[in-house]
Amino acid sequence: MALSPEKANELRQIIHQQLTRMDVHGKIREVLAESLRDEFKPERQQLSEEELMKALRHRGIIEDAIKELHFTEDRQQTEFTSTPKPATHFIDKEPRTLKKANIDPTRRYLHLQVLGGKAFLEHLQESDPLPGQACSTFTLCVHFRNQRFRSKPVPCACEPDFQDGFLLEVHKDCLGDGSKMADATIMLSICDPVQLVLIKTDTFSETTLVSSHFLEWRSVLGSEEGVTNLAVELLGVGSECKVSVGVLNIKLELYPHLKKSLPQEVINTQLTLERQKTAEKERLFLVYAKQWWREYLQIRPSHNSRLVKIFAQDENWVNRPVGSYIHPLRAGRLLDTPRQAARFVNVLGYERAPTVGGGGKQEQWCTLLAFLCRNKGDCEDHCNLLCSLLLGFGLDAYVCVGTKGKGQMHTWVMTCGTDGAITFWESLTGHRYVHVPINPDDPPLVEQPRPLYPYKTIGCIFNHKRFLANCQPLDSVEICVFDLNDESRWKPMSEEAIKSVCSPGSTTSLPPFPPLCCSLVDSAAESNDIELQLRVFVSEHRKDLGLATVWDDQLSYLLSPALAAYEIERITGISAGNEEFQDSIRRAVPDGHTFKGFPIHFVHRNARRAFATCLRSPFCDEIISCRGDQMRLAVRVRVFTYPESACAVWIMFACKYRSVL
Repeated sequence: MALSPEKANELRQIIHQQLTRMDVHGKIREVLAESLRDEFKPERQQLSEEELMKALRHRGIIEDAIKELHFTEDRQQTEFTSTPKPATHFIDKEPRTLKKANIDPTRRYLHLQVLGGKAFLEHLQESDPLPGQACSTFTLCVHFRNQRFRSKPVPCACEPDFQDGFLLEVHKDCLGDGSKMADATIMLSICDPVQLVLIKTDTFSETTLVSSHFLEWRSVLGSEEGVTNLAVELLGVGSECKVSVGVLNIKLELYPHLKKSLPQEVINTQLTLERQKTAEKERLFLVYAKQWWREYLQIRPSHNSRLVKIFAQDENWVNRPVGSYIHPLRAGRLLDTPRQAARFVNVLGYERAPTVGGGGKQEQWCTLLAFLCRNKGDCEDHCNLLCSLLLGFGLDAYVCVGTKGKGQMHTWVMTCGTDGAITFWESLTGHRYVHVPINPDDPPLVEQPRPLYPYKTIGCIFNHKRFLANCQPLDSVEICVFDLNDESRWKPMSEEAIKSVCSPGSTTSLPPFPPLCCSLVDSAAESNDIELQLRVFVSEHRKDLGLATVWDDQLSYLLSPALAAYEIERITGISAGNEEFQDSIRRAVPDGHTFKGFPIHFVHRNARRAFATCLRSPFCDEIISCRGDQMRLAVRVRVFTYPESACAVWIMFACKYRSVL
């Protein structure tokens, strides 16, 4: 924001008075004389500006002047600390003020500024929202080398007002190089792109994946000023991957600036070589996969109908090996157990890939960042994340591709124990099933175990290192033998071939895995807010029925242990605390009274949607619309938070009334 001429003159006068009071000019003359006399050779007649500034810094004169001037910003003063800390997201607001950023002076940073958007033609007719009016919003998510950022939401418009900055730390992962400041050569060798994911959130808090873009940032290395401006065209996802959805104006700047920029020819040559190397690796893997598939079909012709999935398309319709969607993922301190990880994946929303028009299911395996930012995805997205988390916990995990029910294609996760035990994990429900195979050669009178899992056939299993196709005579899960080292039952792919295209950094087309982020949801506040909304909805509903509503706060509070027990059971599979809950309810309900309760579970926080769903249940409707003497109603909400702001929402409606014959 530009200053008016009057303000600029006033600021110049203040600075001049302060410098005069400190006699800065005199100190500079003294330093100049000392530098010429003591530090430089007598034959030198000129002193460069850089040498003078170095001498001034050495004596602390510049630092003293800055301290005396006391430059502060409207919101928060910028801090520069010598302690190495991770890069921190700061936001430009109007008026633009620099938020606090922890900067390590020994590291190199890439400052990515989003200076607005244009040509989002789908939102051409949308008018500016009034103050306080709910509207659809855009949110830009950024990931670069284990660093994740999220912009503030901006109203959807043809020219969305993105005004955000992200400070990305650039460093080399090689052993011994982690503490060094990356120079131009090192940065040129870092082929990881900046992934930009644009999410749209509507007025009902439903999210939509708008675009997923991989930004090549190394063009800034060829700028003499260390600054470059880009107009980044964002393309759609899925079947709309060739259609432009809008343009982002982006400014890239390096801190500190490079002393010498790289020639543009060197940068172009490096990028071309990387693309050629990636294309050659992918070509060789495709040749190998075709040969491997021909060998698999020669075992028996029926293999042609089995679900052996070697490649899958991501949200940009890029065909990638299925193993590239999996990587051991450590959740830090956000998740403590594999079963808790399964619960976290379960509470992420399920939504099949959207299609325009009719037809069958559209295949779309999202990259992990797109899945996490949207907070929902298809079955394959859940399985890839769960398998990655289980691998991170040290388990031998695989994604299984097969069918369930009426021949519907399905994926689930399998873990192999050191004792040979096989466990199936259903990513959409969090349920676990122990696999006990049926021996088809046993006599008819031998009792066989009855499978509890819903899976019917299995075609292949894979993770980031192995890919194995089922080549047993029958592909039924019930009789399948999971001896993965027996090549007469499971045909493996070459682990070296898989590693060449699936290991981190093997190809430039492979996006790195982002870390998980902690929840931003206040569990207590969210629980209270949803509960208050439900009380209003129940009172209005009963009023329409001509019924009065009296709430029992104590009874509502007594429902909390039950909700906590339900969530613990979902995580551990163990029911605990039910005895204490039942005892407290018996004490709260007088003799001659009837108690009814109805628990229900959601993975969203929309109170109105939840209430509409509850009314469709005859058991819940019976409680909400209940009539009786001394009728008292209760409702309790408990929101359990997980990483990525995923939430498990438990709601329990209850009532007590005097029984009348």
